[in-house]
Amino acid sequence: MTESCATCRPERSKARLMPFGVHVVCGLPVVTRQRQKIVPMAFGDVVEIGFGSGLNLPHYDSSNVRHVIGVNPDDGLPQLGRRAIDRHEVSAELLVESAEAMSLPSQNADSVVVTYSLCSIPDVEAALGEARRILKPHGRLFFCEHGRSPSAHVAKWQDRLTPPWRAVAAGCHLNRDTGALLRDAGFALEQHDVFDLGLGTRILGTHHMGVATVR
Repeated sequence: MTESCATCRPERSKARLMPFGVHVVCGLPVVTRQRQKIVPMAFGDVVEIGFGSGLNLPHYDSSNVRHVIGVNPDDGLPQLGRRAIDRHEVSAELLVESAEAMSLPSQNADSVVVTYSLCSIPDVEAALGEARRILKPHGRLFFCEHGRSPSAHVAKWQDRLTPPWRAVAAGCHLNRDTGALLRDAGFALEQHDVFDLGLGTRILGTHHMGVATVR
């Protein structure tokens, strides 16, 4: 019994601290500046995949957005997300469920927003398939993600480091190719910018930002 409890304590501590750590890192000024570029482009009825602690809420243009439905698994972050909804003026609600199997009706959203989430969704292909399903025919998917570098040398290191990185960073992948994932899920890339965020290493600093439409 004692050995079992001693083994469980670090896991329980990690489970409590990880949501706060994700909130702090994803709220860094350099990351917030990227949110400020992409989130205000959303319009109409919005579904945000990977709502987390609600860090995108201040950046929605309330004059262009009717309502935001945030989708997030029960990973400790929804409690912070609900507090954010209470603090901000944009109309919003939170669905605590998997992005890979959303309960939302098909062709229901004008905009889907996903920021700093595709890296850690377990079945990212299924989640993007769901995003395509819920988007209206002329809707838009707005994305900002860190991901695979166009440099073969950097990408090789991303592949090598992803397994240990996932173990300490809540399942985050360093090497997911955002553009390829979107195209494979049936999206057309209307805009796709790949750039180095300047974090000191392109292994983590390579970013993908843009707009996708349903093919």
